[in-house]
Amino acid sequence: MAQTARIALSLKLTFLIFSMVLNCMGIVILQLSETKITYEKLGFLESFKDLPIAFISLFAVNFISRFGTKKSLIFALSIVGICSLILPFAEVFWFYKVWFAIVGTCFAIGKICVFGIIRNNISDEKSLAKTMNSVEASFMIGIFVVNTGFGWLISSHFSEFWKFGFLSISLLSGITIFLFSRLSISESVETEKNNIIQELIKLINPLMMVFLVIIFSIVFIEQSFNSWLPSFYKNHLKVNSFFALQASSFMALFSYAGRIITANVIHRFSLSKYYVLCISMIVLVLTTISVIQFFGTDDSRILLFLFPVTGFFLSPLYPIINSKMIAQVDKSRANLFTSLIVIFSSLGSSVSSIIMSVLFGNQMLGYYSMYILSAVIVLFVISLIYFKLADPKFGK
Repeated sequence: MAQTARIALSLKLTFLIFSMVLNCMGIVILQLSETKITYEKLGFLESFKDLPIAFISLFAVNFISRFGTKKSLIFALSIVGICSLILPFAEVFWFYKVWFAIVGTCFAIGKICVFGIIRNNISDEKSLAKTMNSVEASFMIGIFVVNTGFGWLISSHFSEFWKFGFLSISLLSGITIFLFSRLSISESVETEKNNIIQELIKLINPLMMVFLVIIFSIVFIEQSFNSWLPSFYKNHLKVNSFFALQASSFMALFSYAGRIITANVIHRFSLSKYYVLCISMIVLVLTTISVIQFFGTDDSRILLFLFPVTGFFLSPLYPIINSKMIAQVDKSRANLFTSLIVIFSSLGSSVSSIIMSVLFGNQMLGYYSMYILSAVIVLFVISLIYFKLADPKFGK
């Protein structure tokens, strides 16, 4: 196997692991909501994952620069593996907060390392988009695996031992660490040693600010599905826990298909036009869902099959817009740029979950699709502004 292929495999496994630990939030919410823990408390549980990601990201840049991407990745994966080994034996709610905070911190380090490795080896905008879609596709597989695996465990005779599913994540972390230990990875060269505030000032401009708002909005929308769709299926469409998780897994499969297809066809299209096409299709699907909810049967089973379709068009947005922007960033500032992506992604995730907890806590699930549709329309408008700033000829 070629060195680049082995590096790609290790990066995909890294994203797979982080996807599983980050997106088990939907399962935790589903399971703990059946106890005495309220949706308000569960909504803030997301913040214990996301806020440490935002806080640690800027500091992680210096940490990675000091120890290198390979050692930093191995460190992050080791902590995730150890934490996943401990979780099945925890019985108190506060431990979930600590666990998600640690996992979030490790993800911040891991994502910056992965993006840095990709940026330092690929410069072409479309090649970046292809690679990012391919690597990020494994993130969707992680969502599918965690929902399917835990769904099977929860519906079996061993449902009380559902937390022991995290041992498989610990094992996978060990395998990935072993693969990284056998790789020789080129480290980025930091040409400037200015403090982090000075570096941020050099990065920030109107285009960058609009870009960060887009990142916030995309993750805001994604999180509305990833963590809360299983609970929506169970509480509003009245399906059992197993089917709720499996139906959500289909969205992950559609998302995976969207990123894999994008990775293979993106060279034939303009990134901007492909992005606009995808977001237009999301609006169409969500409008159809809203019409069915408000003018048809509110709990129609067809919604179980329509919601996953949005994943096919939603999943390419994040890697496309990232690759378009990161191609314009100097390689020496790739890690700092990625830290900004991680910060605004985590903020989008946290804010989304808090708002969703309010909707669920007040039994306003009939407005679930309308809420997401409104966010997509806002994203669409902001994206048009971004493309106009990035390319004045866009739309002409």
